Amino acid sequence: MDFAATDFKDLYIIKPKIFGDSRGYFFESFRDDLFKKHIGDITFIQDNESKSSYGVLRGLHYQLPPFAQSKLVRVVVGEILDVAVDIRKNSSTFGKHFKIILSDENKLQLFIPKGFAHGFIVLSDFAIVNYKVDAFYSPEHDRGIDAFDPFLGIDWTVPQEKTLRSPKDSILPQLKDAVLL
Repeated sequence: MDFAATDFKDLYIIKPKIFGDSRGYFFESFRDDLFKKHIGDITFIQDNESKSSYGVLRGLHYQLPPFAQSKLVRVVVGEILDVAVDIRKNSSTFGKHFKIILSDENKLQLFIPKGFAHGFIVLSDFAIVNYKVDAFYSPEHDRGIDAFDPFLGIDWTVPQEKTLRSPKDSILPQLKDAVLL
């Protein structure tokens, strides 16, 4: 596994080593010892999976302490534009976003530390997204930011009128009005 730092503190792109032949392929999607060496001591306690069709936009989501979550995101089937927004008030990259294409073809993963809001949009006909978290879901601590907040300036590549969002995600506040960590 290769761990590539981004311009955002503690946000990493992970590229697995893929072993393939005529039968298919094999790769390690997670190794605790390598995560400890490159990222730190993370204890993932839950795996989540979602299936979504083209244009589904999920996010931008985060949880407040003590249930703030780090995530390890990967795509099992399809392709997404994955976005992480730095919401750490004292960070030099506060309010800025990082985006990356994750797909079943490139097999890249994104490690998103606590202190980021996260979202993705499906670019393929459908996508199956798997992510590990290090804290359980807590409805009382669940928060979000409007994915189309002009301050964030995220180009989701799909026109807003063609996106599909949940009723909850459609009424999320802008960053300036959000309760942050």
